[in-house]
Amino acid sequence: MRRMLSIVAIVLTAMALVSPTIAQAYDFGDYRSTTLASKAWAALEKGDIEAVLAYTNKCMELYGEQAKKMQASLSDYPKGTNEEIFGFWALNDVATCLFIQGEAYRKAKMTDEAKEVFKKLMTEYTYGQCWDTKGWFWKPAEAAKEKLASIESGSTLDFGDYTSESLTTKAWVALKEDKLDEVLAYVGKTLELYEAKAKEMQASLKEYPWESKDKIFSFWALNDVGTSLFIRGEAFKKAGKIKEAKESYKKLVDEFSYAQSWDPQGWFWKPSEAAVRELDALKDQE
Repeated sequence: MRRMLSIVAIVLTAMALVSPTIAQAYDFGDYRSTTLASKAWAALEKGDIEAVLAYTNKCMELYGEQAKKMQASLSDYPKGTNEEIFGFWALNDVATCLFIQGEAYRKAKMTDEAKEVFKKLMTEYTYGQCWDTKGWFWKPAEAAKEKLASIESGSTLDFGDYTSESLTTKAWVALKEDKLDEVLAYVGKTLELYEAKAKEMQASLKEYPWESKDKIFSFWALNDVGTSLFIRGEAFKKAGKIKEAKESYKKLVDEFSYAQSWDPQGWFWKPSEAAVRELDALKDQE
């Protein structure tokens, strides 16, 4: 028996030497939870579900128990400084990986598997938070709840990665396709997630930022919230809902006047100035 086991070991070693991908199909890097989550995001972007499962399952394998201990110590989402929230690193990264895994299953139309993963995230790792590189935390369990509701209702509405840029882009597409309900959903989600940050940016300004393209883009929340409100006004106007259109334009002018929107042709335009023109054109309509 020992001789047989030795032969098997030699064969497996030889196979690994000939084809390293057999020994390790995926590169887990330094095996840190944040590394595995980053690799899972990249794999999701590429639509590589096998890679997503490899990275997210490895994160669960290595850090799932630590994440559960952190979850058990909490009765609400951790608050405080960024560093204090980052202190719950295992919980944050495991929750993020489960969200990514659920998304991978959902996009692959593996509905039952997606629902199971989203429910696991919501019940076992509820208080995990995910850091967005633009400077804020979002809650994977709450996003999973929305994904689950969307699956169960049969809705095709998809908030994507929940970034303001993505939501605004989807709102533009919905406007072009005359889908008012979708415009309202995307703009509503943008306001829910980013309105407070946009107001903070607005309050820091006394004029339109102008120094450079990067400087203008640094006011991302303000720009996307302002743009989204303009889109909502346009959608209401197209639908003949003049009162609602005026309200959306007015909110933009009153609260987010320094927003700027990037035109892919290579220039910025000012949604609040466009909204003022629309309000003037609609002043005698109701």
